[in-house]
Amino acid sequence: MLGQLTEIFSRYPQVLFGFTSIDYSTFFPEYCSALVFAVPYGGQLTLRNYTEAGFEQGIVEARAVLEEIVAQLEQALTESGINYFIPPVAQSSETELVAPFSFKYAAVNAGLGWIGKNDVVITEKYGPRVRLSAILIDAEFPYGERVEQSRCPEECRLCVDICPHGALTGRQWDIHSQRRELIDYQLCNQKRSLFIKSHGRKNACGLCLAVCPFGQGK
Repeated sequence: MLGQLTEIFSRYPQVLFGFTSIDYSTFFPEYCSALVFAVPYGGQLTLRNYTEAGFEQGIVEARAVLEEIVAQLEQALTESGINYFIPPVAQSSETELVAPFSFKYAAVNAGLGWIGKNDVVITEKYGPRVRLSAILIDAEFPYGERVEQSRCPEECRLCVDICPHGALTGRQWDIHSQRRELIDYQLCNQKRSLFIKSHGRKNACGLCLAVCPFGQGK
């Protein structure tokens, strides 16, 4: 099975992927592993080329690639008779703002990156400019090495200072950090949701991604 899944990703050499145990999750033991992958945003936005509309388009394009990969993974797993589950991307409640399965936590456990001061996964190759997805699988695989400490410089506050609403605390992440220690997520969501009335969607607001020095020019 590993060979089949790896072959699918060989068709997308730009995509990062890895496996992790999910023995920390409520989905365990029905599923023992997660296959996590990160699709880079096309154009790899920086402050020089950033626009909200352009970033939203990058999200749409990355999502299309992600869905294409998921369809192939589903077919391979179904044909092999392996039990799997694709957890929803977003939270079901605008009050709690908690997804059933954290793609970010799975990504750091799979060794894809760490959580930055902007509360998103930072990869060495692309910085935070990636779209995450995961499939939970009832099979074991070679697991990546968990990242437990942030690799962001202590003195760097670029993402913190550029946040237009002051939602980021500037705290350095480690594997034991809680989301509320890094970001006022309710405030972030509230401000982004003001966009719905005029645009029919939340504000994409990728400033804290665009300013990150990791992955610039990749």
